[in-house]
Amino acid sequence: MDRARWRGTLNFRVLRTLMLGVEVNPEVEEIGPLVTWFLVTETERRPAVFLGTSSDRIGTPEGNQSYYLTLAKYVPALRSGPYVSLNWSEYDDGFNVPFGVNVELGRGFSVRPMYDGHRSHLMASWTNGRIGVSALYVWLEHPGVSVSLGF
Repeated sequence: MDRARWRGTLNFRVLRTLMLGVEVNPEVEEIGPLVTWFLVTETERRPAVFLGTSSDRIGTPEGNQSYYLTLAKYVPALRSGPYVSLNWSEYDDGFNVPFGVNVELGRGFSVRPMYDGHRSHLMASWTNGRIGVSALYVWLEHPGVSVSLGF
């Protein structure tokens, strides 16, 4: 799990529907691309559909990418946003199906149970404007923290 201990990402929205970025993992001197391209943006009735790539899931060796097609839809009545992906894993040399749901609890707090295609995780988050802090429970065994800043 050392590969994921310290990780930094930087993303730029270059178009309304395209984000490009870089992911850096200093412990193993790994740098990789991040891409999110919205094929369909979410509306009141339609889910978002997007393609992307990032490093493979937590726990895989360095140098492995994943490539995904994701459907996501916020459901106001449930204050929740479920998602499901079809993911190609270079490490597995095959497909898996990650999924999860972000549940709003109010006052900037949310919880997100998720499955990465192999193992489950839990994330509890607080956001306030452009600042976010998340407590992670990776594989439902290892605690972690994530901090995000928008600018």
